[in-house]
Amino acid sequence: MNPSRLKVNIGGLSAFDLLERMEAIGIKLNSLALEMLKDEHFRTEESVSTVEVVPLSVRELGLPHGGTLAQAIDAAESLGYQLCPRELGPHLRLAYTDQGEGSIGFDATQHQAPPGSITVVDQRPNEHESEYRGFYLRRIEGTLWLRGYKSWSGHVWQPQDMLVFTTARNAAPSLKRRANSRPRCRALPFSLPRGRLLPPA
Repeated sequence: MNPSRLKVNIGGLSAFDLLERMEAIGIKLNSLALEMLKDEHFRTEESVSTVEVVPLSVRELGLPHGGTLAQAIDAAESLGYQLCPRELGPHLRLAYTDQGEGSIGFDATQHQAPPGSITVVDQRPNEHESEYRGFYLRRIEGTLWLRGYKSWSGHVWQPQDMLVFTTARNAAPSLKRRANSRPRCRALPFSLPRGRLLPPA
């Protein structure tokens, strides 16, 4: 089952906090997702805000034969949806615990989104760069995963692939930032040891 307009709070937790919470409830990460969370450019907002998550298939975006991520983003924006903040990936993983199975009974895939996965769209690919990275969510043999992936601007997403966008963001009432104040961000303050939260070999 895919979430239909699920509201998720983001902010208020550091990358380390997010890792601890995912570990506590048995969520696994692949090596790339862990690397992305440990990266100095990964930022989390100190103030809590609420985003409304909207999962849409590439077909639902008006691309019946598939399309590149840039084409999917253009289609989503024409419908009034927005790119996700990068920190939504782990927050959505924590909130979305009833994701359907995406491994048992399905054939393995290569170079395309796996069955049952949903991809968090948090950036527009730069056609001058060789690759971009992102998060996707999956359940594999009953285990919830936050996984990282690499792709390139010319990759064609299939009509059935599920992409996550958001509607306009709203500050949580009790934690709303003061008007005209500058946002402060937190990054992971230190490097975690390699191998933590990784799947078995």
